[in-house]
Amino acid sequence: MAPKFSEVVTTEAEIRAVLGDPSPHVLTKATAVLDDRCRAFIARCPFLLIASSDADGNMDISPKGDPAGFVRVLDESTLAIPERPGNRRADTFRNVLQRSQVGLLFLIPGKPDTLRVNGTATIVRDQWIRDPMAIAGKVPDLALVVTVSEVFFRCPKCVVRSKLWDPGQWPDIEGLASWARIKVERGGLDVSVEEMEALVVKNTRERLY
Repeated sequence: MAPKFSEVVTTEAEIRAVLGDPSPHVLTKATAVLDDRCRAFIARCPFLLIASSDADGNMDISPKGDPAGFVRVLDESTLAIPERPGNRRADTFRNVLQRSQVGLLFLIPGKPDTLRVNGTATIVRDQWIRDPMAIAGKVPDLALVVTVSEVFFRCPKCVVRSKLWDPGQWPDIEGLASWARIKVERGGLDVSVEEMEALVVKNTRERLY
């Protein structure tokens, strides 16, 4: 049974009554330019999350990771993200074809603040964009080019509260199901968990790029 709520917030005025108004320095921190600070952050970033939605508003968040600096800054308002071999669902790409707006969150291990970028995305195959993003001699088949409409650094409070980069505070993961086990159980696959684990190892070794 779905939970029932008696105090549902439905207007921004109600939100402001609880949270108050943002300070002026918060409202002015956003820009549409990838300045030197943004470029330096992106150059050292090995991991980001891409949020997108289809025409009906169905959301997706996809992780992307590579050696630091894998995202190319093409100019002060444009960046490019390589597409590496994956599960071929192409959730982000399918969404972008319907609705081009995306949101990016850049994370650097050990650094408490994060970089947020909002903009519109285009799927491209131009060789001059893809060639410099090759790894181990393998050029990505596609790239996602994002034209920036808003960029700002996010304060570190959420990372500090979560102790995200403090290994001594990481939760115990003993007993959590592996990706292979979940795939076998959820998909009703006619293979053993051990066989799927071996396939995951092989796929990671041979199809990383």
